[in-house]
Amino acid sequence: MDWRHESKADRIIVALDCSADEAIVLGEKLAGHARWVKIGMTLYYAVGPSIVKTMHKLGFRVFLDLKLHDIPHQVYGASMSIAHAGADLFTVHASGGEPMLTSAVRGARKGAADVDLDAEAPAVCAITVLTSMDEQQLEEIGVNDSPAQQVHRLASLASASGLDGIVCSPMEAAQMRELLGDEAIIITPGVRPHGASLGDQSRVATPKDAFDAGASHLVVGRPITRSNDPVQALEEIVASL
Repeated sequence: MDWRHESKADRIIVALDCSADEAIVLGEKLAGHARWVKIGMTLYYAVGPSIVKTMHKLGFRVFLDLKLHDIPHQVYGASMSIAHAGADLFTVHASGGEPMLTSAVRGARKGAADVDLDAEAPAVCAITVLTSMDEQQLEEIGVNDSPAQQVHRLASLASASGLDGIVCSPMEAAQMRELLGDEAIIITPGVRPHGASLGDQSRVATPKDAFDAGASHLVVGRPITRSNDPVQALEEIVASL
């Protein structure tokens, strides 16, 4: 997935962390304005692969953010299923290790080939450190490095395992762009326009700052989806870039 010729506006991913009915209403409002939507566990576990097809029909590319983390065999099968569903991009946890990460890539390619021998496999990106976590929370799970150090370690592993990119906070985006090079997908959640509530995020930045730091894609959820006018909220973010 070569993102480098897309506009910044087309690289804003709207997170649909809501019910299916709400997601479809939001999708209908944002169709023609946003290029990407993110479907996470809440929505996908409720309705399954059909939501991917629904969003495709509305004209969106779909980032399926399921954060796979299991033994390699299970992740291989899940990645095939994700490709069968038609997702354009999905996530796995880098902390699952190299055999699991390479299994995700192989499963994605096999699943795409099952559908169409000429089909492009979904991009696979690795979760590094969740944007809700800080240094204290890392220590609680036995990681004695800073978030930036842990992101560096896991991103290096993901790159060596053949993944297309990573997910990290905007605070690590510049370091990751230098580490991974110009082509890597670097997705940054924890993006908040000036004045927006932080919610459960700990490591955040504004959309402009995140792009300037080297992010390829931004995930923005509640500042858009909980706005009285989601289209206007999106357009204000685009204007701030």
